[in-house]
Amino acid sequence: MITIESLRAFFMWCSIINGGMLILLSVFIMTASNMTYATHKKWFKISRETFDVAMYSFLGLYKLAFFIFNIVPYIALLIIF
Repeated sequence: MITIESLRAFFMWCSIINGGMLILLSVFIMTASNMTYATHKKWFKISRETFDVAMYSFLGLYKLAFFIFNIVPYIALLIIF
């Protein structure tokens, strides 16, 4: 049986792991952007501007999903218990 305490622990660890991934990906894109672009340019015909928009959009979507699916449920479980 799943308890509120186990759900809270689950969402806490999901938030920690996904927050770490968000930070890691952000730092990687900021520091290794040229290497990442060169790799993707070999596979796809993509301009630098389009690549930058795609990476910025990816990070924005990941951050939005992180808050909606990890942080909000965790805060809600903290509030009700």
